[in-house]
Amino acid sequence: MDMKVDRYAVFGHPIAHSKSPLIHTLFAQQCAEAMQYEAILAPLDGFAESWQAFVAAGGRGGNVTVPFKEQAFALAEQLTERAAQAGAVNTLYFDQHGQLCGDNTDGAGLVQDLLRLDAPLKDQPILLLGAGGASRGVIGPLLQAGAATITIANRTAAKAQLLADQFGSKVSGCALTEIPSAAYALVINATSSGLSGERPAIAAEVLNGCSFAYDMLYDKEPTAFLRWCTQQGVPHQADGLGMLVGQAAEAFRVWRGKTPATEPVIAALKEALV
Repeated sequence: MDMKVDRYAVFGHPIAHSKSPLIHTLFAQQCAEAMQYEAILAPLDGFAESWQAFVAAGGRGGNVTVPFKEQAFALAEQLTERAAQAGAVNTLYFDQHGQLCGDNTDGAGLVQDLLRLDAPLKDQPILLLGAGGASRGVIGPLLQAGAATITIANRTAAKAQLLADQFGSKVSGCALTEIPSAAYALVINATSSGLSGERPAIAAEVLNGCSFAYDMLYDKEPTAFLRWCTQQGVPHQADGLGMLVGQAAEAFRVWRGKTPATEPVIAALKEALV
């Protein structure tokens, strides 16, 4: 008798570049789970319909990437606390009552990767560059992991301040040009500046005392931000490939109840990037 294979998918537009099918295929092999995982290109105005068609054809759960995370948030009948904080959903699943639940595993993926890399986190001051969706999803998990303070720096100070106000006294907001002097142990770039080969416009002095720089973007070569941090003498850097695998591992755990090892999958992806 054939073993039933559970279906999962990632929804995005564009989606052809997605590493998620490879990541989850490797996880499924590692954890001996009977599942298949595909990439679905949803029309820009048809995410909900694409999701419903997938479920009608037997889909069990999904990941959601740009530009549908807010639409997935609106579609979910229940939200986890981290999804509610993020204002966005990247993981969909059904609970035991058949309700559609929305989760956000981005922050957990980042924290898992930072811990894997022995980055300074607990009781440390952190500088977070950018106040968009990428930042919003990670502030709560960074605080839960024990960050002493988080300073959100953004092109427009008002947007950073607005975001900071949602998270209590340990989080503050400012403009990129007005970052308070402090020895930030960890600097995280959550802006998309690297997509155009740029880096956030912060002063070199901001990195005084910084021991770790992390960029949520990843590529074959170090990003412009990480290259600059190296030039400024920051001893340790990492890109977002481990975060990508970490958030996928957390989604896999939510769906299957098993936590896969990320190291071998990160290694396989690095090889594929060369």
